[in-house]
Amino acid sequence: MIKHLNHHASSKEVLINRFATEAAELLEWLAQFGAEPSGGVTRLLYTEAWQQAQSAIAKRMRSIGLFSYHDDAGNVFGRLQGTGKGVIVTGSHVDTVIHGGRFDGAYGIIAGIIAATYLQEVFGLPQLSIEVVSFAEEEGSRFPLTFWGSGNVTGRYTTSAPPSIEDTEGISLEAAMHSAGFGKGSPTAGNANSVSDWSAFVELHIEQGSVLEREQQQIGIVQGIVGQRRYTFEVGGEANHAGTTPMSYRKDALCGASEMILAIRDEAIAYGDPMVATVGRLQVHPGTVNVVAGSAAFTLDVRHPEPEIIEVFCSGIQEKLELIAERSGLTLNSSLWMDGEPSLMNGALTNLARGLCDSRGLHSKLMYSGAGHDAQLIAPICPTLMMFVPSRGGISHSPEEYTKPEDLAAGILVLVDLLYLLAYKGERL
Repeated sequence: MIKHLNHHASSKEVLINRFATEAAELLEWLAQFGAEPSGGVTRLLYTEAWQQAQSAIAKRMRSIGLFSYHDDAGNVFGRLQGTGKGVIVTGSHVDTVIHGGRFDGAYGIIAGIIAATYLQEVFGLPQLSIEVVSFAEEEGSRFPLTFWGSGNVTGRYTTSAPPSIEDTEGISLEAAMHSAGFGKGSPTAGNANSVSDWSAFVELHIEQGSVLEREQQQIGIVQGIVGQRRYTFEVGGEANHAGTTPMSYRKDALCGASEMILAIRDEAIAYGDPMVATVGRLQVHPGTVNVVAGSAAFTLDVRHPEPEIIEVFCSGIQEKLELIAERSGLTLNSSLWMDGEPSLMNGALTNLARGLCDSRGLHSKLMYSGAGHDAQLIAPICPTLMMFVPSRGGISHSPEEYTKPEDLAAGILVLVDLLYLLAYKGERL
């Protein structure tokens, strides 16, 4: 395997330099669609900026010899046709958060275009088709749902019966989709591959955290994407006068909630990495300076790659919080409003990627993703791999988002090697 790779590489340095230049240029090019004066990017599903970006990506795909088409949700594909059956797919999502950066999602798309360009230029047509995808939506920034793009590919959603949801301006998902020219069952450019034909999916992404940078690792090889549970806890006490109610008589909902929040933090620390638990919102009523809090509500976000551990942790936390409430003379109600299962990446692909990093002299780290990605929807359908490159300062979803060109290039180099083995050499998983 390594002999094949070394045979086609002039040198690691030559390819890193080439891919670094191309990545910087393409990211700058794609960032113009939805660009803001602040330097950020806002590209929301089915908006004008989104339509311009998807059209430009399709045109770019055609310019390098890929067959480009879209599906009824607006996902854009570019195919380098193989001589045999099977498709190796790579890509990510084109949409952004509001006032986002130019790397999140976009990097995976431009990396696929760069890799397909290079492989076709050096080797011609592959055995298995290579397909680059620009998923229509992943972030949930315009409508209250996520993974609309990959969700349509995998059957989680359908354009014929979209969720009955609206954006902040009261525009429904269905109306926005139709106004952009999608969701009407119109034929695509033709010859679309079904997801059942996919032999593997690889998503390249910035880390959106600081682990790789802190540990001076060049490539993060994702073993799995964590499961998530989200709760709202409501603590009931007794509102009363701040000056005339002795401390021993109080039923202070805010004090009780504070003790609960600290108990959650301590329990997560005791579990150790990769367990994380976050209280991100706290609301207090009546919220007046001279009144003991009568009620408090807070959210809890729990994430871990193993569903059994999530279950044990959440059950244990529920018991601890109930004991705190009982001891303090408070009431406690909880509601679970999100329960997402963890998604494991394909072991053969993760091992292959790590071997390729070693062969290239790239420092890699096995890790879990604490954020959701399109790869988690694809993983149950076909062998799936996700790889990260470092993010400066761990910053993402911000105009300050940045990854050095040489780090972008290192990820593309591994992607090229993977696609070469899977599509040209027929590596079996």
